[in-house]
Amino acid sequence: MIDKRIKTVAASVADIPNGATIMVGGFGEAGSPTELIHALIDQGAKDLTVINNNTGNGEVGLAALIGAGQVRKMICSYPRSSHSKVFPELYRAGKIELEIVPQGTLAERIRAGGAGIPAFYTATTVGTPLAKGKEARLIKGRDYVLEYGLTADYALIKCEKADAKGNLIYNKTARNFNPIMCTAATVTIVQTREIVEVGALDPEHIVTPNIYVDRVVEVAQPVIESQLIAKGVQYP
Repeated sequence: MIDKRIKTVAASVADIPNGATIMVGGFGEAGSPTELIHALIDQGAKDLTVINNNTGNGEVGLAALIGAGQVRKMICSYPRSSHSKVFPELYRAGKIELEIVPQGTLAERIRAGGAGIPAFYTATTVGTPLAKGKEARLIKGRDYVLEYGLTADYALIKCEKADAKGNLIYNKTARNFNPIMCTAATVTIVQTREIVEVGALDPEHIVTPNIYVDRVVEVAQPVIESQLIAKGVQYP
């Protein structure tokens, strides 16, 4: 058995290099691996391309990573949300790149990347600015746009419970993008509220099998991002 437990969050992200492409799980704060992101800020890797549903909120988590100047490009569906201020300011100033992808297309691009599917056709962006410059095709009388699968060097993931081998269970809607991102990254790093021994998880409850997971670190009391934002916390 390969024991995938890592002692600290700092150690789990220590080898992420400058220029890496990183998938970050979460839908807003639900399922967001905030401690891993903060460890990456401390680690200092720069020129990153980050794939996430949004661009973070307040000045913690993903927003703090962007604010630290470590992200060169965001690939996301919602570059602006209820408490986002860091990314919009940097984007207007021309200091960060943006690729907008409709949410369903983003999920499918990640799923396709993880499944080894190089590209697929979708009608979602037909007739919109998002289709500009992309290959189009008429199929059975309907127009479609070609979209490419997404992969990453690393995925930063949050789950509720994991075993020492790397099998994962999620907390309800915190599941969101996390499972498909696990499949689409070369190295998957997971923070979990609890690590249990192998055999303690009901196999019927496991969402992500260990074959897709490389490192697991226990964060028994993860921060609640909305509470940090409400208090005006800035990281670091």
